Amino acid sequence: MANFWTGLFFRWMIPLICCVFLITGMPGKSFSYSQSDYRKFKSDIIDYQGHLNPKFKKKSRKKTRYIIVHTSELGLSATLRVVSEGKQFKNGRSTPGGHANYVIARNGVTYQIMDKQFRSDHAGLSMWNGQNDISSVSLGIELVGHHYAPLTSAQYRSVAMLIDMLQKAYGLDDKAVLTHSQVAYGRPNPWFNENHRGRKRCAKNFNRSKAGVGLGWQYDPDIRAGRLMPDPQLATLFYGKKTPIATKDTPGEDPALGSNVISRQNTAWSIAGDEYNSPTTAYVLADGRVVPGDQVEKKIGWDRIPAHTRVLLNQENNQPRVADLTSPVKIISDNYTAWFLAGPAYRDKTTIYFLPSGKSAPGSRISDWDDLPKQTKLILGYRGPFNITDIQTAFKIAGHHYKDGKTVYYLPRGELICGDQITDFSNLPRGTQVYLPAI
Repeated sequence: MANFWTGLFFRWMIPLICCVFLITGMPGKSFSYSQSDYRKFKSDIIDYQGHLNPKFKKKSRKKTRYIIVHTSELGLSATLRVVSEGKQFKNGRSTPGGHANYVIARNGVTYQIMDKQFRSDHAGLSMWNGQNDISSVSLGIELVGHHYAPLTSAQYRSVAMLIDMLQKAYGLDDKAVLTHSQVAYGRPNPWFNENHRGRKRCAKNFNRSKAGVGLGWQYDPDIRAGRLMPDPQLATLFYGKKTPIATKDTPGEDPALGSNVISRQNTAWSIAGDEYNSPTTAYVLADGRVVPGDQVEKKIGWDRIPAHTRVLLNQENNQPRVADLTSPVKIISDNYTAWFLAGPAYRDKTTIYFLPSGKSAPGSRISDWDDLPKQTKLILGYRGPFNITDIQTAFKIAGHHYKDGKTVYYLPRGELICGDQITDFSNLPRGTQVYLPAI
């Protein structure tokens, strides 16, 4: 009799328990955070709707099918300005703003640009599964940062909760979560003779697993249907052989990052997508020359861009000046973030920051590149400081390089000046510090 009941238990009860567990108890991304976490996240969202350009006309979406993740390619202040107020171009053209529903800063703070019901103009020329104008059927989330730089753990925490909330609000599954680089497409150009993927590289570094999002599409439906040509790099990244997940917020560990430096494998197209020839894209050559994207073909030629050329996106009215990029002393601004200027070296001990407050700190003490205020100055690849005294002169510190343009002096009044700009070294005030190239 005991064997009968035992057999019955294993035949019917165990499968029943498993089914109940699968339906009600299977861990999911919503279990990663408590209800109090969600309540706090929601209450902490900053209402930024009052900054929206009055020229932007709010329209409610008729349908919501997708959530599109972007990287802004800017720091926080510039990102908020652009998505709210719009883009301003050198030729006088502008956009009316409204380029996202939400912005998530690198410290995880989330800003609501407009209510989730409204159509934000975020996806541009886009297509997914035969549907054009993805902006009309999706929400846009901007993650502050660059597509070739790591996103932060704080951003992933916030975007995970935001995506989960939006999925529940609109009944969307994980396949509805896409990146801008997946849905954007471009017209024919020197690399493609037909309409094609790859117009944007935006958020190609977005790690679905870190955001608590499950597997997405295993193929591009528009490529499979023959509506678009594939972009080889993105096709491999999104639908090719899977690569190991990076475990740290450090560059180089995630193959999705790439870089913004031209090489044989990393072309202008690979870095900038369809913005390769935009006047707001700047090509910074190794000799310091700066060529806007719309002048590269005439001045250089797309197949003759020198290796080690850096590509900067979203320069709008402020194309970099040669002096800004060739001087040892660089200045952080809306367009020039620490990541723009230093890349992964922003956290090196040989990168020295001089804050507007008068304090200085090595990169090893900087938590994130977007935490640094505008007008912060920095020098890359330096050692020091060495203090000038009555006995310890500039010559004794730097030798014959004391007048060199790469020897940097930090004066007590907060001024950074290079050795070749100083005419009288005998009058350097006490407390002046000297920084020398590390190599």
